[in-house]
Amino acid sequence: MQKYLEMLKNCPLFADVEEVSLLRMLHCLGARVEHFDKKYTVFSEGTPARYVGILLSGSLQMSRVDYYGNRSILGNVRQGELFGEAFACASVEAMPISVVANEESEVMLIDCSHILHTCQNACGFHHQLIYNLMRDLAEKNLVFHQRAEVTSKRSTREKLMAYLLLCAKETGSNRFTIPFDRQELADYLEVDRSGLSAEISKLRREGILESDKRRFRLL
Repeated sequence: MQKYLEMLKNCPLFADVEEVSLLRMLHCLGARVEHFDKKYTVFSEGTPARYVGILLSGSLQMSRVDYYGNRSILGNVRQGELFGEAFACASVEAMPISVVANEESEVMLIDCSHILHTCQNACGFHHQLIYNLMRDLAEKNLVFHQRAEVTSKRSTREKLMAYLLLCAKETGSNRFTIPFDRQELADYLEVDRSGLSAEISKLRREGILESDKRRFRLL
């Protein structure tokens, strides 16, 4: 666990936890590290939600598939971020999403019950962990509402522009790189890929944006 300390100190779950206490805390929580190859499913849709995950290396993608097999991408997980915490805290019997490795990745898994309930040693850090977890859930809720605001737009053009303007605002620049390829962006916006490509071409011709694969510039 020692080699992950620098990463974990920046993880939202361990905010304001002293480094000297972190290793003892991980042992108390029963934390374990698992390795996942590219395209391997970390959490499967339909399985019970039990664990909170922390991405230590690599990258993950969260998605769901509807009855007809249409995929919607909910977002990517970056290093040091939590995932699966909302479902684990709610103890849902069936995960509504899947989490898949975009590349070779390392993940720390912690049984959520070990966070929410104090252990027999009555460790003093549990209150801080619960506070950190609730704050993380609140921040993730804001991100969820941002995505809902984008996907609620009526047309492909409106969805695309809403997303690109949000990216520009977050980066503080009219030049930015998005984390999706064309198919993934279509799945994230919940639109048809060919229609999305047509809108991007149209916006380029109109002088509204420039694009090269994942790179965009708003004019």
